[in-house]
Amino acid sequence: MPPKPSIRLFSLPPRFLCPSVPRSFVRTIRTIQPRQRTPLDRFQSGNGLPILGSSKTGAFLRKEPMMPLRTGALATKKGMTAIFDPTTSQRTACTVLQLDRCQVVGYKRREIHGYWAVQVGSGTKEARNVTRPERGHFAANGVPLKRDVAEFRVKNEAALPEIGSIISADLFQEGQFVDVRGTTRGMGFAGGMKRHGWGGQPASHGNSKTHRAMGSSGGGQGSGSRVHPGKSMPGNMGAEGQTIQSLKIMKVDRENGIVVVHGAVPGPKKGVLKIQDAIKKPWPEVDLSVGVSTMGSTSEKLEAAV
Repeated sequence: MPPKPSIRLFSLPPRFLCPSVPRSFVRTIRTIQPRQRTPLDRFQSGNGLPILGSSKTGAFLRKEPMMPLRTGALATKKGMTAIFDPTTSQRTACTVLQLDRCQVVGYKRREIHGYWAVQVGSGTKEARNVTRPERGHFAANGVPLKRDVAEFRVKNEAALPEIGSIISADLFQEGQFVDVRGTTRGMGFAGGMKRHGWGGQPASHGNSKTHRAMGSSGGGQGSGSRVHPGKSMPGNMGAEGQTIQSLKIMKVDRENGIVVVHGAVPGPKKGVLKIQDAIKKPWPEVDLSVGVSTMGSTSEKLEAAV
């Protein structure tokens, strides 16, 4: 049996028999004209608008007041020693760092890379152990091959020394504070007691073979029956970047390129470290060219670096 037609189908008369409703002429024109809407700028640049905080320009302006006024230096950790004060008979533990043929090998510019930085190289390396892109980079700047290369962020263009300049230990003065960056010694896979300082489980009273074990990794149903993010567990320990801030410089030996800093620094002996002015201390009131000797021709640069 076919379905019965709906009553609503024949409840209204045809459309051509319905009276016409008057419409506003202004409204009709508004609907016909296209909307002229200016596309929104993602970073709010130009037209006198404030700079968006999440843009690269906003991030650069936030970091600019904290950027150092000059470059730093690469140094090799030689070991630790102690300095005795003859007046107070106080023993101070120190670390000996040595600058090995430290030289400016390149720049990073804000209009190209988005920030200001100085590329510094140290040591020496044979050509057969250097890749072709690296050899081309050194040859284009007229500097010898370097074993280690690192960047030092600076505040503006005035802190960029001439490419090929030699950085000596005179860059730092006794009594100045510096920040030292390096890579910590790798411990391999370590347990929780060594890695996080756990207290361990009881030595007796029913405990068997789980004195240094982890135990529970989380709660049951009440806490979600899962392992929460950030839970301390055994794993690889060390071999991470670390910064020791505000270390005082105790001694400076320009002839041997020695800088002695107070306390310990990350990394093993013969490790490469980055030394730069401390950002949490007042900037040293020295000329930006102190400790950076500019060489003339390319041959002079090569002779001074060898």
